[in-house]
Amino acid sequence: MQRNFEGKIWKFGNDIDTDIIIPTQHLSLPTMEEMKKYTFEPLRPELADLIAPGDIIVAGKNFGCGSSREQAPEVLCALKIKCIIAKSFARIFFRNAINNGLLLIESADLADHCEEGDMVMVDINNKLICNGKEFAIPAMPENLFTIIEDGGLVKSMKKRNQILV
Repeated sequence: MQRNFEGKIWKFGNDIDTDIIIPTQHLSLPTMEEMKKYTFEPLRPELADLIAPGDIIVAGKNFGCGSSREQAPEVLCALKIKCIIAKSFARIFFRNAINNGLLLIESADLADHCEEGDMVMVDINNKLICNGKEFAIPAMPENLFTIIEDGGLVKSMKKRNQILV
């Protein structure tokens, strides 16, 4: 994974729960490819068709709250979201995202200074740049970054233990 990249912003508010990310009635679909077209359906049914690989979600507080369903970060990975930047994340969602190789960045201020469609430049472990403003971000522990870089926890453990499948 590149440590510097840029992406188009899709913006959300506070308390985006896992039922909003992927509604319960679509969890029985057999593949993530089939499931991903229903991402954010309760709020914005057209959004899954508009998101392009490398796009970035920016949100307020408590992104990923609600049930602990692992399909929420999985479906975002299937859409090829590059990362999610939010004021805060629900703890279970945070861990499920890391385990699925989805980069999450906490920023207390970015959501208040950007609009949907803006571009944001991410310099991992350093800063975000959007609309000419810089926003400091906390450093991610290297072990978590390695898991994300490897594509998730299972893939990272297979790589670390030299398991070929």
